Amino acid sequence: MLGLPERVTACLFDLDGVLTPTAIIHNKAWTRTFDDFLAGRDDQRPFDPVADYNDYVDGKPREAGIRDFLASRGITLPEGTPDDPPDAQTVNGLGNRKNELLLTLIKEGLEPYPGSVRYLKAAAANGLRRAVVSSSANTLQVITSTGLDAYLEVRVDGVTIRQQGLHGKPAPDTFLAAARDLGVAPERAAVFEDALSGVAAGKAGGFGYVVGIDRIGGGHADDLRAAGADIVVPDLDALLEGREQPEGRDR
Repeated sequence: MLGLPERVTACLFDLDGVLTPTAIIHNKAWTRTFDDFLAGRDDQRPFDPVADYNDYVDGKPREAGIRDFLASRGITLPEGTPDDPPDAQTVNGLGNRKNELLLTLIKEGLEPYPGSVRYLKAAAANGLRRAVVSSSANTLQVITSTGLDAYLEVRVDGVTIRQQGLHGKPAPDTFLAAARDLGVAPERAAVFEDALSGVAAGKAGGFGYVVGIDRIGGGHADDLRAAGADIVVPDLDALLEGREQPEGRDR
């Protein structure tokens, strides 16, 4: 059904890069945040919006991404507290600075991917259960401002992670929580992810099918397969049309 195995009765969608182009906005906010931070330090190259973003922050909870990126540069900061001001030299301060920039960019306008909306409508029409699973604490604002909340039954996000003490991706906790809230066993659910950490989480959770979304090319489809994706497509509606992303980095 809808390009999925017959055993699948629920769809667990990542948000950024799968349902909406917020991955691009997140990337811009991360780049500005880290570049401003690194500018005051000697011998530190700027944040790489491709390699650094994919390797250290994409798909992870905000604080985890900051810790992992800073560790890659040999930098350690105190944790601070969630109410640190955005100019504080702490993990939480950097996180609040990034979130401040992100909200500004979201307010400038955001539209969901048309292919994702088409797929969500088809999933709802065919009786598949539907949840959004994101590490972002701004998930509610994004899905309501784009109208996606009309097609989603369950939300597990950065707020849920903090409230329930869940581990973020690549741990499977958030996807498992969404499946539990839908009343569906993991082996009956499909995970939809564009991030390597998210695909790894889907694989680790024993989910029935893991769909990788490759919107960037350059070998990302192969990386998604290596992380555990069962199939890789360029957009969600490609599943309706049977269009799988080909293997090989020379496309």
